[in-house]
Formats: sequence, structure tokens, C-alpha cells
Amino acid sequence: MMKEIDCRGLACPAPVLQTKEALETEPLTKIKVTVDNEAAKQNVKRFLESLQFQVSIEIEDSLFHVIGTRTDQNVQAQPESPGLHAHSEKLKILVVIATDRLGHGDEELGKRLILNFLGTLKEMGEDLWRLVFLNNGVKLTIKGSEALKTLKELADRGVDILVCGTCLSHFNLLDKKQIGETTNMLDIVTSMQLADKVINI
Repeated sequence: MMKEIDCRGLACPAPVLQTKEALETEPLTKIKVTVDNEAAKQNVKRFLESLQFQVSIEIEDSLFHVIGTRTDQNVQAQPESPGLHAHSEKLKILVVIATDRLGHGDEELGKRLILNFLGTLKEMGEDLWRLVFLNNGVKLTIKGSEALKTLKELADRGVDILVCGTCLSHFNLLDKKQIGETTNMLDIVTSMQLADKVINI
């Protein structure tokens, strides 16, 4: 069974939410979601892939047709937010970073402080579960950022890094992101639900 969803003009997470609702309503083996922005394309693609769909992208003028296909035996898989891991017994700390500098006052000092903060996060050990970058914080994940080396080290240690797609689009930085998964508000809210502790910066 195939379903087509027209999500033109919708910002994330609306396209992902509509896709999720369609898959929860019907046992679909094929779905086609039409979006008109890069962030929505990436988020819908990643969501479908998390549900074991094979995904292809067709481009038509300024539109992206995200087409997902899966076999019958995978139809019963329950949709879950992309990139989320099973909630284990160890403490899960989520750090939400909505700025590229820490504190108010001197801007150069603030930029140094956020780099120091990120570098010190490893002291949380295995309890540090996920970093979410929002608003101006997404600038820490792009090409040329002094934070990239530290973020890569954290990622190599198993820390999930999620970067707001809507924010990247707002700053025209989607193609400059160097680390982390482009995400949407559904992922972020679900992360907050699963976390044992949320720290906002």
C-alpha cells in the first residue's frame, strides 16, 4: 500500500509528524512525502530510514519527493524518533546549547568560555548522553568552528549530537554543518522526555 503526503510550505517538524501519523494509521509499504526545503527533506529521510525504509529522493524544480519503500515483514515496526537509543540503566544527561558564547558581557570572553565548557563536558563520563544545538548554537557545528575538534572527540566517545535543521536553514548554514545529525523539534522534545537530566545553556 502506498500513500502520498504533500508537505509543501511546512516547516519542521510538521513533515515528520505527518509522516509518522500516516505510518501509525496504515500498514504502508511505500510512502511519498513532498517537501520544499532541505531541512524537511533530511529529517523525513532520516525518520523513514530509522523505520527500515529504503529511501530515494526525486528532485522536481524546487521540490523534494522523499520516497520510502520497505518489505512486508518490516511493516509492523513501530515508528520512533530518529536517532534515539534505548534508554539504558545509566544516567542520561542532555545538554541543550542555544548559543555560540557563554554568558553576557564581553563577546570574545563568551566565545572562549563556551569552548572551555564543551571541552570540560567529557568530565561527565558516560552519563553525558546527548548534545542538542539550537538557535545560534548551531554555529558551533559548522565549517571553521573552533569547537569542531572537541565535538568530534565527544562524538567518538559515543555522545549523540543533534543540530536543529530549522535553525541551520534560518542562518543558511545547512551545507556548512560538519558534525552531528540534522534534527527537528520532535527529536528534541522526545530527547527531553527520555533524558534523566536536562541542562540548558
